[in-house]
Amino acid sequence: MSSLPTPEEIRLLRKRAGLTQKELATRAGVSQSLIARIEGGSVDPRLSTLRKILAVIEEALEKHSKAHHVMHTPVITLSPNDNLEKAAKIMWKYGISQIPVVDEKKRVIGTVYEDTVIKKILSLKNAEQVFRMRVESVLEDPLPVVSPDDTIDKVLRILLSGVPAVVVTDKGQPVGIITKSDVIALYLHRSSSRK
Repeated sequence: MSSLPTPEEIRLLRKRAGLTQKELATRAGVSQSLIARIEGGSVDPRLSTLRKILAVIEEALEKHSKAHHVMHTPVITLSPNDNLEKAAKIMWKYGISQIPVVDEKKRVIGTVYEDTVIKKILSLKNAEQVFRMRVESVLEDPLPVVSPDDTIDKVLRILLSGVPAVVVTDKGQPVGIITKSDVIALYLHRSSSRK
C-alpha cells in the first residue's frame, strides 16, 4: 500500500488542481475548517474522509492536466537535408516510429514515419539507395501541434483522430512530443495510485 500524503502534499495537490479550500470542502462534503486543519497538520482525518478529499483533488487534476505534464522532452528532430539512414538509426535507437522535421529556424515543417521508410525500401528493393535519400524526399505533413497549456482532453481528441503523436510547441518551436502511449501511461499511473 502506498503511503498517505503529508499535509503539505495535500495542500500542493489542491493548489495544482486549481481548487480553493472552500471548493475542495464543498465537493468532498466536509467543512473548510477541516481542510485547513488537515493542511496545517493539526488533525489526522479518518481514512474515508481522506479518500473523499483525494478523489476530489484527483478528479480536478485530471480536468486540469496540461500537455506539458505529459510531454517527452527534448524533442528528437531531423533536418530536411538529413539522410534516411540517420532517421532509421534514431528510430531504432529510441524506439520511435515518427520524427518531426524542422527548418533552419527550428519550426516544424513535416514528419518522417517509420512506415514510409519501410515502404520505400520495399518499393526500391535497395536499402542502401533508400538510406542515402534525403529526408525531404519522403517528408509528410507535420504532426498536429498543441501548446504546453492545452488540456489532455484536447490532446486525446487529436490522438483519437488517427494521428500517432502531437508536437508541443512554444513560440513556434517544438518543446515536447506526446504519443498515445504517454497518455495511456498517465491514466495507468493515476489508476494504480488509487489502489
